[in-house]
Amino acid sequence: MKRYDTILVIEDDEDIRQMICDILGDEGYETIQAANGLEGLIILRKYPKISIIITDLLMPEKEGIETITEIRKDHPGLMILAISGGGICMPENYLNLAKAMGANATLSKPFGRRELLNALENMER
Repeated sequence: MKRYDTILVIEDDEDIRQMICDILGDEGYETIQAANGLEGLIILRKYPKISIIITDLLMPEKEGIETITEIRKDHPGLMILAISGGGICMPENYLNLAKAMGANATLSKPFGRRELLNALENMER
């Protein structure tokens, strides 16, 4: 990943969203935050320089699978990292579905700095 990539972080938990942005900011990435998929899609339309999206899967307004599907329709080349701590099901079920719907990589919560950076560095372009 290039350190000048702009990353849109879509996560409904404000503490997790801020932690992700802090880690990425320390590594030189520019970040933009959204609290849900609906907000994320609106931001994506306004900021064409976004090249990577990190999205949670279980969120209000518009959940992650639906968000990934919409992003893929209009922005097939964007890199997407799906993250989930699960819900009723194991997180792997949601993450596998996200991968099938177009996410380039997945990461199970909770994760640390190194896991997040490794997931970004290892995404398939």
